[in-house]
Amino acid sequence: MRKTLLLFIAAFSFTGLSIAQQGDIQVKKDGRIDALVAKQSEVIPPDTKTKIKGYRVQLYFDSDRGTINNARSRFIAQFPRVDTYVEYTAPNYYLKVGDFRTRLEAEKIKAAMTAEFPTCFVIEEDINLPRLVKEEDR
Repeated sequence: MRKTLLLFIAAFSFTGLSIAQQGDIQVKKDGRIDALVAKQSEVIPPDTKTKIKGYRVQLYFDSDRGTINNARSRFIAQFPRVDTYVEYTAPNYYLKVGDFRTRLEAEKIKAAMTAEFPTCFVIEEDINLPRLVKEEDR
């Protein structure tokens, strides 16, 4: 019985190999697919803004984008000239403000915002070069 079973399995294996088909395959596709592949393979230029080591104040984080935008609007109403950044790292959005070269500059904004955002803190990260302010705009 055992020999018969092995013989049957061996015969079945060999017949499966001999039934394999030969032939050519033709792929019919839309020409726009090649255009999409070419566009996706283009090299994306690197960020050209100069980055330096500096400080930002992280004001708030939440998983709801609307809450972050509301907090951002409240900050911009008080400090319209300070840049704001919303970053997403799953599952939360983070509201960070400023491009400060020194920790003291960041601490000033943090002190002004502690009443409205009690959990804000200063973080060190790469920042954009701060804007130059004209003398008459001060």
